[in-house]
Amino acid sequence: MAPPPSSDIVLDHTFQHSTTFFDYHIRWTSLGNAALPPLIFVHGTPWSSRVWHSYAKSLSRYFRVYLFDNPGFGDSPLGEPRAEPISKEVALDADLAQQSEVFAALYKFWEQEWQEGKGAHVVAHDHGGLMSLRAHLLHDCRYRSLCLIDVVAIGPFGQPLFKLVAENEAVFTALTGPVFEGVVESYIRDAAYKELGRETMDALKKPWILSEEGRKGFVRQMVQANSRSNEEVEDRYHEVGKSMPVGIIWGQEDGWLPVETAQRLKEKLNAEEVVVIEGAGHLVMYDQAGMLGIELGCWLSRN
Repeated sequence: MAPPPSSDIVLDHTFQHSTTFFDYHIRWTSLGNAALPPLIFVHGTPWSSRVWHSYAKSLSRYFRVYLFDNPGFGDSPLGEPRAEPISKEVALDADLAQQSEVFAALYKFWEQEWQEGKGAHVVAHDHGGLMSLRAHLLHDCRYRSLCLIDVVAIGPFGQPLFKLVAENEAVFTALTGPVFEGVVESYIRDAAYKELGRETMDALKKPWILSEEGRKGFVRQMVQANSRSNEEVEDRYHEVGKSMPVGIIWGQEDGWLPVETAQRLKEKLNAEEVVVIEGAGHLVMYDQAGMLGIELGCWLSRN
């Protein structure tokens, strides 16, 4: 069973960044000696940097580890509109353009304190994969290595729930109390291959069920996930493996993004390897925490 979620890592810094449409306040922190090689963990939907806590603690002995919450997730508030009105398409940020731009700006902010000039190791999960790829290809973020874990990067995307919520947004937004909590818990449970412990489940669902803002945020993320787009970068994926070492790790039992996707992505990215972890679903960091830790350690030690 995966270790219980850590609660003692605090995102104690705020990075402010403005795009054409939004002002952002991104919560982040770092662990480990500043002289060590940098390592960044990127989370996906509907998670937060909490999914990386145990790995960040362990690896901070060897790396300067950075954690952050994407806008509207965990401790980072949603971006504040700079002007009204903003179209629904921009508000949803269907192709993750805004989040990718913010990540790229945060990366370059951190980059100022790195000593070797080789860039950071980046480990990304779910739509964090597409964010990382966009930041590299469109915003010139140079990584030392890129490890992609059950990532959203090539279509088809998503699952039936995304489409159902997108087509019935008002209905899902109106749900409250135990009914809404049941929807969230069912969604999270579906991402894991093994039964999640109660403490882990409570930690993962907590941000979405405690307030009206959280409930609306969860629905918004589902609608956004139904509208993901990668057209702007997929034709350039072949460039990525020529620029840095790329590794892919996938849960064999991932019910959201079938394991066959890993091989397709390897070919498109010119990645070095695909590692398939048995007995793991989409939430491989909880299903097989130890195995993922070993594979990450091996990958980082080689690169």
